Amino acid sequence: MSFYEGQKVLVTGGTGFVGSWFVDSLLSKGAFVRTTTHIRKPHRTHEKLDGFQANLTIQEEANRACEGIDFVFHAAGAVSAAGVTNASNPLSPITENLVLTSRVLQAAWSQKVKRILLFSSSTGYPEFDHPVKEDDFWSGETHPSYFGYGWMRRYLERIAEFAYQRSDMEVALCRPTAVYGERDDFDPVTSHVIPALIRRAVAKENPFIVWGAQNITRDFLHIQDLVEACLLLLEKSPTCDPVNIGYGKTTTIAQIVGYILQGSGHESAKVEFDESKPTTIPFRSVNVDKAKSLLNFEPSISLKDGLKRTIDWYCDNR
Repeated sequence: MSFYEGQKVLVTGGTGFVGSWFVDSLLSKGAFVRTTTHIRKPHRTHEKLDGFQANLTIQEEANRACEGIDFVFHAAGAVSAAGVTNASNPLSPITENLVLTSRVLQAAWSQKVKRILLFSSSTGYPEFDHPVKEDDFWSGETHPSYFGYGWMRRYLERIAEFAYQRSDMEVALCRPTAVYGERDDFDPVTSHVIPALIRRAVAKENPFIVWGAQNITRDFLHIQDLVEACLLLLEKSPTCDPVNIGYGKTTTIAQIVGYILQGSGHESAKVEFDESKPTTIPFRSVNVDKAKSLLNFEPSISLKDGLKRTIDWYCDNR
């Protein structure tokens, strides 16, 4: 029997990209799922799915959302453009995420939720030229491009530790790498690098201009793998001990562009890398040994297959 069978689980942000995948996975495992809705409606209906209208920045509404709940997956949060430094209102995602997470933690604590999963971020790591381990997180400053956002995620980890130490609630802390997949945000203003490239490739832009150098390196993980890892993390290690969740392999932006152009049937495009444009950290890779040993987790979806799935979904749903 699944660990989640019959459990009452709240997914905050359950109508968004990450949250909607949590909803689907938890329902498939037999959980009763409550998802908070604020602006968007749930993407599906199900006899075990309860859509709960709430503004989680208001403490009373967050408290009601957590009433009678066993576990919480906190997937609600503000998103910004890939650069996180070029947003029209750079403080907005920082302050909104601080308020949201603080309210949800307080609500879960007061309503005696048993376990909660929170997201930190790889943006909190200093700059290294090797895969970063969990212990590297506090070994130096964040990369300058992530100064505000990365420190916000660091502070949220400290808030999580406070709640874990002072309450009876168990806390799982996930430090995810860059995530992509079906239902991602393809909005030109807020989309991250992969959905932005997919949107432009499907539109058959030519020349195909890419910001930054072609050897910028990232670790990209498909959303389905992230969610499965997080479910394992809450089940097996709710000890407020951060765990990197990533693909475990690095890929250059040039390789990503090649996969996307191939998957969208736009291989003939002339690709130009504009190194005069602003970019973020040139190299980011996370060490995933802890996830393998602690959770027995390894990604099941290859980068090439995951990108093709995402492209096909975008073409069907745009």
